[in-house]
Amino acid sequence: MLRTILAISGKPGLYKLVSRAQNSLIVETLDATHKRLPAFATDRITSLGDIAMFTETEDVPLFKVLMSLQTLEVGKKSSVDYKKASGDELREYFAKILPNFDRDRVHNSDIKKLIQWYNILIENGVTDFDLEKATGAENEEENDAATEKTAE
Repeated sequence: MLRTILAISGKPGLYKLVSRAQNSLIVETLDATHKRLPAFATDRITSLGDIAMFTETEDVPLFKVLMSLQTLEVGKKSSVDYKKASGDELREYFAKILPNFDRDRVHNSDIKKLIQWYNILIENGVTDFDLEKATGAENEEENDAATEKTAE
């Protein structure tokens, strides 16, 4: 699911990939309006499935961080108001989610954006963050289809 959820640089919020046009992607806002608009090649578009957070050992995929946040918040919106929280409060909260995060390379703005994205996803019913499970299911379907073809 996170592969089809996009962040577009310079535009607030998150977007769901709806379709592909000749020179653009058609995306829909993940908010109450569900407004559709084109996203062009000149826009910096990033899939949430491709984002990772810095730690002191290796980078952790965003879906694992979101799953940890979901576990901490018991599936509800974040208990921290990212707009009003101080930098120290944000870092203390994020340490509960990802204890070994790289304190030099993860900025307060990164933590705010993560909390904002998590809240948007929860508000819009996107709660299955397990990218490995989803990828495994896709691979199983491909393997089943290939098995059926060879059986014919």
